[in-house]
Amino acid sequence: MLNTLFQGIFDTSMTNVIPLPDFLICVGSALIIGMILALSYMWGTCYTKSFVVTLAMLPAIVCVVIMMVNGNVGTGVAVAGAFSLVRFRSAPGSAKEIGAIFLAMGTGLVVGMGYIGYAFLVAVLLGGMMLLYNYLDFWAGKSMTLYKTLHITIPEDLNYTEVFDKVLNEYTDKFELVQVKTTNMGSLFRLTYNLKMKKASEEKNMIDELRCRNGNLEITVSRQENAIGEL
Repeated sequence: MLNTLFQGIFDTSMTNVIPLPDFLICVGSALIIGMILALSYMWGTCYTKSFVVTLAMLPAIVCVVIMMVNGNVGTGVAVAGAFSLVRFRSAPGSAKEIGAIFLAMGTGLVVGMGYIGYAFLVAVLLGGMMLLYNYLDFWAGKSMTLYKTLHITIPEDLNYTEVFDKVLNEYTDKFELVQVKTTNMGSLFRLTYNLKMKKASEEKNMIDELRCRNGNLEITVSRQENAIGEL
């Protein structure tokens, strides 16, 4: 009775049915691996609950899909098409998030193929490398403090072409005017620059000099909106 309960209605004598104990072992292993990867991702990372839960469940989901495909080429093509649709129904993530998702899917694939030992080895090895790389940081934190987005409000009668170039050349390694926008019923312009500071400590001095050229109107400096290194 138990054997027939987990057989497909379209199974034939040529179909290899996965025994229930083997199925439970693979899914349980995938859930443990998912927890290992989720904990590795959470360490020293700003994360959301929904993403961590998804990351923990993903190896088990992929494992089940791979076991159900079970060598059926037509089903495998259909599953690949279904997975491709997920990309168009989700918001783009950072490079780190995409890497974590691929790692979870890869371990789920290995478990689904029955290589449980290799799956644990991959999870521990690559999860450990994820922790190491997060700890090293590759000086990204220090570098990111230099990339800024600058918003300057100027009167409508001020010709903004190159008016701030002298100050920006003094305090930045590079800068780019990326947007010009009218505001306050067209009586003011709002300029947006992406720039890289020479020294983070010189930010206030730069703002003080810019205020002398924009009539002491509003100036905003923030972390660069187009984050460096994100996909």
